[in-house]
Amino acid sequence: MAEHKGFTLWFTGLSGAGKTTVAVALVKELQARGMKVERLDGDVVRQGLTRDLGFSKEDRDKNIERVTFVAKLLSRNNVGVLASFISPYRATRDMVRRETTNFIEVFVNAPLEVCAQRDVKGMYAKAFAGEIKEFTGVSDPYEEPLNPEITLNTHLETLEESVAKCLGYLEANGYLLPASELQRA
Repeated sequence: MAEHKGFTLWFTGLSGAGKTTVAVALVKELQARGMKVERLDGDVVRQGLTRDLGFSKEDRDKNIERVTFVAKLLSRNNVGVLASFISPYRATRDMVRRETTNFIEVFVNAPLEVCAQRDVKGMYAKAFAGEIKEFTGVSDPYEEPLNPEITLNTHLETLEESVAKCLGYLEANGYLLPASELQRA
């Protein structure tokens, strides 16, 4: 495997926006190019590392603090980290930016109505009915990034277009050799 600079590609957006879908597809592309990558996903992390936490603002912040520690260890050791977390609060994402190596904020943008239509777990229906308290975008705020490095409009772009945007950013900023240069190496 070629040596690459570590980075933390932080996917933020509403539930159902496509964070995990894009990250999974991007991991495959990065691995195919010989990059060491790890994917950290909100649902998976909550089954292990942060299962003791709820969804209050304090617990959400603590969840992101723990994930940040893991991302920091990996990224400073030349691993590409793809972290998919709603992470609704700007101040918390700013903390991740300060604490991790080569932080890249990816705003996975999709309107609330689209996210609700994509929801296979029925969480939005429960949130709209008041059955789930503190649900981001419905009864709890989501603070959109002000200046993300990458914006993916998953309601307008194909998965391939979103992945290409991420690859293009990584190539343009020296985190990844362009595919054409890999073939020559």
